[in-house]
Amino acid sequence: MLSIFDSTQPIHRRAMLQVGGLALGGMAGLDLSNLLAAKAEKNQYTTGKSVIFLLQHGGPTQHETYDPKMDVDEAIRTVGGVTQTKIPGVHFGSSLARLAGLADKLAIVRSYVGGSSGHGIRPIVSKATLNANLGSVYSRLVGTNHSATGIPTNIAIDPTAVEPEDNGPDVRFGTFVQTGALEKMYAPFVPGGGSHMQKNMELALPVSRFDDRKGLLQSLDGLKSEIDSTGVLEGVGKFREQAYEMLLRGVAEAFDVTQEDSATLARYDTSQFISDTKYTDKKNGQSERHWYQTNARTLGRLLLLARRLCEAGAGFVTVTTQFVWDMHADANNLGVGRGMEAVGNPYDHAVSAFIEDCEARGLSNDIMLVSTGEMGRTPRINKNGGRDHWGRLAPLMIYGGGVTHGQVIGQSSKDGGEPITSAWKNENLVSTMLHNLFDLGKVRLESGLPAELVRFATNGIPIAGTTL
Repeated sequence: MLSIFDSTQPIHRRAMLQVGGLALGGMAGLDLSNLLAAKAEKNQYTTGKSVIFLLQHGGPTQHETYDPKMDVDEAIRTVGGVTQTKIPGVHFGSSLARLAGLADKLAIVRSYVGGSSGHGIRPIVSKATLNANLGSVYSRLVGTNHSATGIPTNIAIDPTAVEPEDNGPDVRFGTFVQTGALEKMYAPFVPGGGSHMQKNMELALPVSRFDDRKGLLQSLDGLKSEIDSTGVLEGVGKFREQAYEMLLRGVAEAFDVTQEDSATLARYDTSQFISDTKYTDKKNGQSERHWYQTNARTLGRLLLLARRLCEAGAGFVTVTTQFVWDMHADANNLGVGRGMEAVGNPYDHAVSAFIEDCEARGLSNDIMLVSTGEMGRTPRINKNGGRDHWGRLAPLMIYGGGVTHGQVIGQSSKDGGEPITSAWKNENLVSTMLHNLFDLGKVRLESGLPAELVRFATNGIPIAGTTL
């Protein structure tokens, strides 16, 4: 079932079609699908691949994930020990046992410097990206919606995408929808509700979000200069309806996880890792257990949804939960030991399920998964058993795009606090993702693109070994 709502009152699709307007001149008699196809044919500089950016919100610990340290002082040593990976001599933290068995399909970067010790989404929003979400840069270059399915090309999802009743929609805060120097029409599509893994699907999307997607309609204005301008457009209402129908169809089909077989749904299910931890937030008197339970309930489904969105034509999908990796061991956050049980275990399960699923479906060349946080954690464990914010080193894992194949890139210091080989920074990670998404040689030759965007997209240096 598809339910579109305005506030608390459902409305019919045709009522929704009254939202927004369409100001087009010329192009009489052209069908919208043909129009978008004509536009897509001009776009010969994309690879057809997708990026899923999994933000480990809060700042993941490098010591307990992909760069463990055991031969060090106890105050630094990896909590919980290590597990041998499929790569001889390479270990992960013990919570990542499933991913250790898939290490031959990953690229682990041990000399990545996020450059910030504060919360945010710096890995995909910085001055280098025109202060815009990288997905917004992508949609500016390719268009806001896929020409065949109508799916938005730039999407950001959080727990409310799979559980509408959840009250922690991180993606609506600031930088997730930041477009910087770009127009607001290139902001990520953020579903206001979600899909359930039941027999029927209910997609609860606020009308305001479809109004935001007037970007699709506005982008048709830009086609006027590319189509014969001698005619006069008739039937503006038909174009508006076609545009919305295309968007609805693409979104609805992508969100309908009931099309997945039961084994796939079960493999992605992370609800078994719901934590009984009862930390109390002194600010509001509520149990912080909600954060960890939400993460455990939804992370697997979010990655499954992200895969479906990519298959439907989305090129950049941001996935986040909440600040669950913020392991200070204080009144608001778990420490490292209990934190990795509550957060590391569902992460290991969900990400390994995603990788195995992509491998089975032959998607390893088509989708690149990037997993990191806004920062790492301090080498030294604090007096309460936590690690604090650390901007000089952060864990980074990359899967897919046809390029990873069991690599360990770079090396950190003995205490895991900074690189001792050449540091790879935020701009290098951004360049890695852009190289996956575009044929940058063709981007340089493409007329009609903003010069500043072309310079940004083509001048970066990707992380060694992560591009074709």
